[in-house]
Amino acid sequence: MLFEGLKRSAIGGLCVLAFAGQVAAADLIDVPTASYCRLATTSDMALNENIGEVKTEVVRMMDEAVAAANSSQWLDSSRPVFVWASEAKVACGKAYGYLKTNYRDEDYLNKCECFHSRMVEYMN
Repeated sequence: MLFEGLKRSAIGGLCVLAFAGQVAAADLIDVPTASYCRLATTSDMALNENIGEVKTEVVRMMDEAVAAANSSQWLDSSRPVFVWASEAKVACGKAYGYLKTNYRDEDYLNKCECFHSRMVEYMN
């Protein structure tokens, strides 16, 4: 009885270790070459004082993200372009919504710029 319990524990432990090794190895596949976005700091758009220019840039990024999210090229691709395009269109849409009321939401401006740059990175 005691031996059976130890045997099950040992097998369970080996399964957990094997799975953990596979997860770590999977994380190394398709590592992006560019650094992650500067979410902890202020984006270039958030630093721009001209709200008209910021609106124009946000709309441009949002339009590009919508086009990529609707494109069968990226829907059928193994690259994560569709995922980042979907994230970018939401973040840019929210940033634009705030900008229409003349409120600059730095969090959504940062996310918009970040997610758009990740989308473009995986397109190339």
